[in-house]
Amino acid sequence: MVEIEHWNTLRMKVYIGENDIYKGKPLYKAIVEKLREMGMAGATVYRGILGFGKKSKLHSAEVLRLSADLPIVIEVVDKGYKIEKAVNEIKPMIKDGMITVEPVIVVWVGTREEVEKLEEDAVREK
Repeated sequence: MVEIEHWNTLRMKVYIGENDIYKGKPLYKAIVEKLREMGMAGATVYRGILGFGKKSKLHSAEVLRLSADLPIVIEVVDKGYKIEKAVNEIKPMIKDGMITVEPVIVVWVGTREEVEKLEEDAVREK
């Protein structure tokens, strides 16, 4: 295995509710589809078991609750300019939520061929 570090990467986290809808489908699904369409490196959706937002309403995954609008977090890590573009694409899709962006150091681990391709792509994008 070979490693390569990237320092010009950002992590975007999108905080929304499980019941949020965009054009007839779950918002988290619409966002992930948009990110994939944009060619992002990847995205992960996390479903929270407990949380509250700006209205301080508690959302819980307790068994006795019949309906739960649980917290959803979508996380994406990619090159800075791609995250900035993603924020601009996704922001209009969200009616009630929050987006955070922070710098991260990424250590890519893979075969020599995979790492060489990442380096070649980085050179082409400059």
